[in-house]
Amino acid sequence: MLTTRFTQEFGVRHPVVCGGMTGVGTAPLIAAVAEAGGLGFLTALTQPTPAALADEIKRVRDLTDQPFGVNLTILPTVAAVDYEEYRDVIVASGVPFVETAGSNPEPLLPYFHGAGMKVIHKATSVRHALKAERLGVDAVSIDGFEAAGHPGEDDVPGLVLIPAAAQRLSIPLIASGGIADASGLVAALALGADAVNMGTRFVATRESPVHEAVKQQIVTNDERSTVLVFRKFRNTARVVRNAVSEEILRIEADRGTDFSDIAHLASGKRGRQRVLAEGQTDDGMWWAGQSQGLITDIPSVGDLISTLVTDAELLITLRLNGLVSS
Repeated sequence: MLTTRFTQEFGVRHPVVCGGMTGVGTAPLIAAVAEAGGLGFLTALTQPTPAALADEIKRVRDLTDQPFGVNLTILPTVAAVDYEEYRDVIVASGVPFVETAGSNPEPLLPYFHGAGMKVIHKATSVRHALKAERLGVDAVSIDGFEAAGHPGEDDVPGLVLIPAAAQRLSIPLIASGGIADASGLVAALALGADAVNMGTRFVATRESPVHEAVKQQIVTNDERSTVLVFRKFRNTARVVRNAVSEEILRIEADRGTDFSDIAHLASGKRGRQRVLAEGQTDDGMWWAGQSQGLITDIPSVGDLISTLVTDAELLITLRLNGLVSS
């Protein structure tokens, strides 16, 4: 058993997190993570309404009695989102954990802490992590440059970012980006993290609610199978390399273009429908990290977490201890 500050303070068996993922973080996956001893986060905005989120939280509780949380990401959107209603549903639900991302979490903290919830805030730099700590969050999940989604604008990989953050934070640190196996877990712990967050690895599991073709594509892809889009707009995002993301890059390269020229290609609705639901992996923009290069199978969540932790223990006790001589 791997025991860290994270497992002790958050009351979960293993230092493994499945953070919020749009279109992926739904009840079957999150319940499976909880049952396997990790900490999973439902993605609030995957649900079309706050009422639907309340129903999804109930679905998780019908599937497991283990702890889980809800992710609330606040970002600029084309269509207005009633974040206050989503927030209120989360508070009323009584879930023990919330993962915040996107904008400054300060306005949300009195509501979540007032309900006795622990808050993990996602950051992409040491300076943002330190600010979140000053605001009073209970843990920080820090995204290295390898991660899917929005890894920030500094391009700092985990090998530097994780220990840089660990040296300055006094609250638990969760490492994210490029982690998909036991070696990554052990490395993150050695760098000073208290747990790891995996996204792409959990997409390629049996309980993941995406089309089988998407899972198989992740297995087929390698570490070079991503591109960075939206750099021109200082909203850098790591997505799968395919026909749509390559077209976005070509349009971005033209000086005279703006976001409206790529909006139809970058549409989240298009990616969720054509790719995640229908399995047309080349017909929409979708998220995955460089950890694709480490993923070779599609296990159950239970088998994934069990193997991850068991192999990590073996690495620590056999390989690493064996490197030290008296």
